[in-house]
Amino acid sequence: MSETNYDLIIIGGGPAGYTSAIRATQLGFKTACVEKRKTLGGTCLNVGCIPSKALLESSEHFYQAKTKFAKHGIVMSDIQLDLDAMQKRKEGIVRQLTNGIAGLFKKHGVDSVSGHGKIVGKEGPNYVVEVTGEAGVSRISAPRILLATGSETAELPFLKFDGKTVVSSTEALELTKVPEKLIVIGGGVIGLEMGSVWSRLGSKITVIEFQDRILPGTDIQAGKELAKALVKQGFDFKLSHKCLGAKPQGEKMIVEAEDMANGGTKVSFEGDIVLVSTGRRPYTANVGLETVGITLDKQGRVPINEHFETSASGIYAVGDIVDGPMLAHKAEEEGVAAVELMAGQPGHVNYEAIPNVVYTWPELATVGYTEEEVKASGVAYSVGVFPFIANARAKTMDEVEGFVKIIADQKTDKILGAHIVGPRASDLIPEIVSVIEFGGSSEDIARTCHAHPTLSESVKEAALMVDKRSRNI
Repeated sequence: MSETNYDLIIIGGGPAGYTSAIRATQLGFKTACVEKRKTLGGTCLNVGCIPSKALLESSEHFYQAKTKFAKHGIVMSDIQLDLDAMQKRKEGIVRQLTNGIAGLFKKHGVDSVSGHGKIVGKEGPNYVVEVTGEAGVSRISAPRILLATGSETAELPFLKFDGKTVVSSTEALELTKVPEKLIVIGGGVIGLEMGSVWSRLGSKITVIEFQDRILPGTDIQAGKELAKALVKQGFDFKLSHKCLGAKPQGEKMIVEAEDMANGGTKVSFEGDIVLVSTGRRPYTANVGLETVGITLDKQGRVPINEHFETSASGIYAVGDIVDGPMLAHKAEEEGVAAVELMAGQPGHVNYEAIPNVVYTWPELATVGYTEEEVKASGVAYSVGVFPFIANARAKTMDEVEGFVKIIADQKTDKILGAHIVGPRASDLIPEIVSVIEFGGSSEDIARTCHAHPTLSESVKEAALMVDKRSRNI
C-alpha cells in the first residue's frame, strides 16, 4: 500500500481542524486534513452550532410575529408555521457553509482526505495514519500530527438514545413535528437552546436539572436573570432533580426523577419526546492513541504541554479533546496557535479572554471570571451593573430584559470578568473581550465614545457604574 507524505496531518475537519489546516498551508506546511464525515465543518457546522442557530433565528421570528408584532402596529391575522420550510432553510445554510470550507481548502491547497483516520505506527521520522473511507483504506504519513477530533454527545447509561422518543441534540434538530411536551434532561447551554427552539414553536418545555440552578458555573446573578426570562416564556424548571430514567406509556414517555430538595421524593413527568443534553465527551475512540503511548486523563481528555504537544513527540492535540471549555472558537484559537508554534512562531491563547454565549433570547454572554470566583479568590473587586430597561435603543426595540455586569479589580481597575443578559449579548461581549485581551480597565470602556442610541451604550454605562458614576440610572 503506497503512502502520501505530508509535513502535517490533521485528524478532524471541525473548527479546530479546518482553521489550523488553512493556517498551516499559509505557513508553508504541506497539509492533509482527515475527516470522517462526508462534509467538513465537524459537529459545529453539521449538527451543532450552525443548524441550531438557524432554527433559533427562524423560531424567534415566528415567536415575535405571534407575540410582539401587534405592539409595533403590525397586525397579522393568520400566522402559520411551515416547519418543513424552516428545516429546509437550515439545511441550505449548512450546505452552503460546508461547501464554502471545501472551497477554502482548494484555494489554500489543503488536501481533504475523506474517511476515519487512525494512527497505526511510526516509520522513521514519520507517523503513519491509516484512513478508512468509502473508497477503501489508504495510508498517509507526516512527522507531525494534530489531533482535532472534537467531541460527541454523552449518553446516560440509564437513558439510551433511540433517535425517536429519547433523542440527542442531533435528532432534536431534525424533528418533523412540534412535540406537544418536550422534556429536557440538563439545564445547560444545549438544553436551553434546543428547548427555546421548540418552546417558541409551541412545545411545553420541562427542564430537569440535577443542580440547584441552570447553567452551573455561570455567574449566579446572570443565570438567575436568564432563568426568570425563560420562565416568562413558558419554561418549567425542575431544579435539584435527579433523573432516574424514562419509560414509554402508550404514545407518551414518562420520565422518573428524585426531588432532592424534598428528601428524594419520587416524581414523574409526562412528555412526547425526551431530549438528553447532559454534556459532551471527548471523541478519542479508535484514533490510535495507544499505538503511540498517549494516555488519557481521568476526564477522558488528551494531556498536552504549553505548546499543545502530547506525550508523543510530534503529536499535538487541540479543541474538545483537551482541557478547557468545549467551544468552537476556543478550538479554532488553539488550532491556529498550535501550528504557529510548530512553525517557530509565537502562538498563544489567552484563556481568560474566551467568551461564551447562550443563544437563547435574551442571550447570555460571558467572559472572564464570575463574581463568585473573584470573591473566592480573595481579590478586592468592584461591580458595575446597568439594566437594559434604562437603555434607549433597548426601549425602541421593546427588548428591555437583562443587564450588563462588569467586574473589575478594586485596586487596578483591570477588568476581571463580564456577564451580559439581554438582546444581542453575543454582539456586545467582544468589546469587553478585546479590553481584557489588552489588559484594560473599566475606565478604558467608560471613556470610549459609544454611538447613540445603541445597545452598546449599556456596556459603557456598566463600566461607569464600576465607579458608581452612570449618568442614566
